[in-house]
Amino acid sequence: MNEPKQKQYLFDNPRNVSIVLRSLYIICILLVLLDFILHRHVMHEWEQLAGFYAIFGFVACVMLVLGAKQLRNIVMRKEDYYDVDD
Repeated sequence: MNEPKQKQYLFDNPRNVSIVLRSLYIICILLVLLDFILHRHVMHEWEQLAGFYAIFGFVACVMLVLGAKQLRNIVMRKEDYYDVDD
């Protein structure tokens, strides 16, 4: 008995996932290297630090995740919140 062939999507192939990840790593490395080469017109002194925007983005992302975890404790409802009691 033949099983129907399942459709293969782009990221079902591990090779494609590897290509995308390597491409993203290369782009990140190039952007950090460009940070040392290009002159930026900054408003504040701390923006002149090498890798400032990468560090700032990472810290901001971590703070968003930690803030969301705390917000979850405030707005979370019980699992049976919408159950109707007759």
